[in-house]
Amino acid sequence: MIGISELELILRLVLAVVLGGVIGYNRSRHNKPAGLRTMALISLGSAAFTLIGIEAVIQLSELQNGAKSLTSGVSSSINLDTSRIIAGIVGGVGFLGAGSIIQSRGRVQGMTSAASIWVTATIGVSVGLGLYLLATTITFIAFLVLILYYFFGHDDIEEGN
Repeated sequence: MIGISELELILRLVLAVVLGGVIGYNRSRHNKPAGLRTMALISLGSAAFTLIGIEAVIQLSELQNGAKSLTSGVSSSINLDTSRIIAGIVGGVGFLGAGSIIQSRGRVQGMTSAASIWVTATIGVSVGLGLYLLATTITFIAFLVLILYYFFGHDDIEEGN
């Protein structure tokens, strides 16, 4: 990769798996279907797509700057930015989250799993962008929210997931 060293790339992907796994660990501990592997993979995938977006922007920028003579007569209007990649991640993860919500016997279940999936994707995107403090803070706060509920909340009051 041109813009990000290979070591940094590996670090970002591994960190995404670890931080996503922290959220998944809590979900697995409480026998929820979207557990450790699911959350680790969502975070990894989000980080990977973000890294691909970053690298694509860097390569395209270098190509446009280095090959001006080749495109002198052609309008070069290729637009690529990481926000489009992130928007795609949000849409795809929203689909996964919606799939984890179940309505059964007049009761909605899976809302916490869906929210956990969504937050885990933000962890992966943050790591992919190299925002380690943000990713770690999101992980800490999300984990705190998940574990504090079991100390102060009641499963029969919330949606039971």
